[in-house]
Amino acid sequence: MGDFDAASFPLIRHGNQFQDFEQGQTWVHHWGRTITEADNVTFSSATCHWNPLYINSEYARALGHPGMVVNPMLVLCTAVGMSVEDLSEAGGPFLGVEDCRFLAPVYPGDTITAHSEVLEKRESTSRPTSGIVTWQTTVANQRGEVVLTYRRTNLVAKRREA
Repeated sequence: MGDFDAASFPLIRHGNQFQDFEQGQTWVHHWGRTITEADNVTFSSATCHWNPLYINSEYARALGHPGMVVNPMLVLCTAVGMSVEDLSEAGGPFLGVEDCRFLAPVYPGDTITAHSEVLEKRESTSRPTSGIVTWQTTVANQRGEVVLTYRRTNLVAKRREA
């Protein structure tokens, strides 16, 4: 075996740069995700979120639900994850989520999909090689019912001019 040659493994950039986003533009995120009971219990347990609504079907039924409710933070994390390929895969610091609204419960077996609209893009005053982009993301279940909305902001790298 010869010496390792890093040049034989070129880095391939993925994702979109600042110039790829325009105010009003909508990005429909891929595939969607069916959230299972195992996903929900594992996430709730791993995050020490012991609310019985998310881990006890009988408790949830006693409150009028058909079974346990999916932990809303799992829904949020899944939606953000679905949007990464389109919005932030190229890198840049995550600047936050605002106005997060959980509008309807998600149940194990529900499939969520998401789309994001570019609300704002602006130059960064402190980092000339980046800009700041804010998106409004809407998450719906398989019946088209909106279950979650939020605004997300990232610092997004600009494409280098050749």
